[in-house]
Amino acid sequence: MSALPLAGIRVTDFTWIGAGSYTTKLLADFGADIIKIETSTRLDTLRETAPFRDGKPGVNRSGYFADRNASKRSITLNLKHPDAVKLAHKLVAQSDIVANNFTPGTMEKLGLGYQDVLAVRPDIIYLAMSMQGSTGPDANYVGFGLTIGALTGLQHLAGPVDRPPVGTGTNYPDHVPNPCHAAFALLAALYHRKKTGQGQLIDFAQTEPTIALLGPAIIDYTANGRIAQRRGNDDENAILHGVYPCSGKDRWIAVSVHSPQQWRAFIELLGPIPGGRNWNDAAVRREYRSEFEQAICEVTRNRDARDIMRVLQGRGVAAGMVQNARDLIDQDPQFAHRGHWVRLQHPEMGRSVYNAPPMRFSETPAQLRRPAPLLGQHTREICRDLLAVGDEDFARLEAEGVFK
Repeated sequence: MSALPLAGIRVTDFTWIGAGSYTTKLLADFGADIIKIETSTRLDTLRETAPFRDGKPGVNRSGYFADRNASKRSITLNLKHPDAVKLAHKLVAQSDIVANNFTPGTMEKLGLGYQDVLAVRPDIIYLAMSMQGSTGPDANYVGFGLTIGALTGLQHLAGPVDRPPVGTGTNYPDHVPNPCHAAFALLAALYHRKKTGQGQLIDFAQTEPTIALLGPAIIDYTANGRIAQRRGNDDENAILHGVYPCSGKDRWIAVSVHSPQQWRAFIELLGPIPGGRNWNDAAVRREYRSEFEQAICEVTRNRDARDIMRVLQGRGVAAGMVQNARDLIDQDPQFAHRGHWVRLQHPEMGRSVYNAPPMRFSETPAQLRRPAPLLGQHTREICRDLLAVGDEDFARLEAEGVFK
């Protein structure tokens, strides 16, 4: 524990759902003590989000919640009760970071806004990661990954060329750009405080990191006045760039061919391309693009996806089998080699699969230290060890509804 790079850092974590929970989980993997503030009166949405272990719903049975909250501790506080707010302030006083991803103004109503927290801990680092930042004409709009993808233009570019925007199949902003950028910001603020002793407010707009994904589209518009359109899997700079059917139910292969050498290897390994046209001619491929794509489907349709991947990769052609969850967990040799899947004993769900941190440090390796917490699992522990709440006071506060 002490060898982990963020050991000794404590976070009072008011975040919930996707982006916020994953932000603090990244810190937990490197040793930070993440204390998740929850309440049974308004559950973190992920606690009620499938999939559930054994198909049985329950506040402690969501695999989605579990993966986003491993290595954290949970305390339940009814922040509408003044004594609960006092306890939160005592916890903040012993913390380095306070994090939330609520709509602007929510924390202020609870008495836990930046100015409130600053009075308790002058060098606090305060992360407020709302959808569009704390000020501006749209600051108070509520949003999720789906709406962030729409507002930023990500969805405009996602999907086949002849269909409406279809999105990315998951709330992509919640899982990659927003939590990663927020974690970077927190690490930078910690480094600044180490040098200067100064904490700071991080006003984080979740829309803005997502825009960073759209560099080519933004540059093309600002430089040329062109608005990028949906292209599905097509890449105008590639000879072949798409996802093609293979043998079996819902089995596919993604192939990307960019050079004449790779194209020759593709033909040698998979055989001639049907259709009666000279597919070696780039002009022909462009003119009859749809027909060309269908011809490739005929080549791959009766072949095994994993076999295609291996033979093409062996000749330097980028190819990847489209894997499902069973493939990833039970059959992928690379993930197995790296020990990516970690199994932890959860108090209610039993032995469960978690994602390991995706990076491997030679000297200070990140690690999952405990399974996701039960709702309020560590309330008594935190009150006793950090907040100096004795047994009598704990019983009284519990009876008054402070720990709901």
